Amino acid sequence: MTMLDERTEAVAAAPGKDRRRTELARFLKACRARVTPEAVGLPPGLRRRTPGLRREEVAQLAGVGVTWYTWLEQGRPINASEQVLEAVARTLRLDGTERDHLFRLAGFSPQRLADTACPILDPVNQVIIDQLDPLPAAICNGRYDLLRFNGAYDALFPGATRPRSPDGRRNSMWCAFTVPDCCNPFLNRDEELPRMVGVLRGAYGRHVGEPVWEEYIRDLAAASPEFRELWARQEVAPPRTSLKVFRHAAVGEMRFQASYLTIPAAPEVYLVVYTPEGPRDRERIEWLAANPGTPPADHRHDC
Repeated sequence: MTMLDERTEAVAAAPGKDRRRTELARFLKACRARVTPEAVGLPPGLRRRTPGLRREEVAQLAGVGVTWYTWLEQGRPINASEQVLEAVARTLRLDGTERDHLFRLAGFSPQRLADTACPILDPVNQVIIDQLDPLPAAICNGRYDLLRFNGAYDALFPGATRPRSPDGRRNSMWCAFTVPDCCNPFLNRDEELPRMVGVLRGAYGRHVGEPVWEEYIRDLAAASPEFRELWARQEVAPPRTSLKVFRHAAVGEMRFQASYLTIPAAPEVYLVVYTPEGPRDRERIEWLAANPGTPPADHRHDC
């Protein structure tokens, strides 16, 4: 076992507060490395051993003590007020999503929510997504577990709607990172996978230290070097409408705008709806929804 493995195991075994402080330290370091001196009005200087700002520069700009900020970034058990965190967030030029993530890691999260792996969903939710057919639609939680889906979604992602993760869950993130390239329908991976991991990181901030979340992250990192590299970036992103490009074995390439809608009665659960970008995309998904599992006679796999 390497020193990195031992350190990873030690962190995973730490209590929730210790784990949260460790995540806070990593997040601050990553954010500091992304801010150039020029961006905050400082001269670039010479002999900078690492990219971004120095700790003492962050402390000076935020109006806090160098020792205090160093301890915060080292994950030591110190208290941070909301006012000080606001100053640090401004100095590090965090956007709204990153700021919320910082506050949650520092212990100023909203009311803690129960784990949403198996939330109680109103039966009408299934009726609603069924009525959206032939638009692919699904209900997911913060870990990208598929909780409900309609026929069009099943036709578009036959692999994702089958249990894939080690614990037997249907999980679209697991499919995106572990299905081999030869069989993976996800085409614009370079643009979308970092964003998806950023959304996952934001959700994880509300559950740092929870065994089911820690096991999920650990298993996915072990299964996918690509996920492991993206996760280490410490990037946070909000759920937002985005372009998804897929290739289906039966009809070829399809482009969708994926929109995410919250479900107030089920916290941390959302509805995702895939809207075809153009007439050809709509025609192909309508065909798939009407002919699940049947190869077409008059469609080629062209673009």
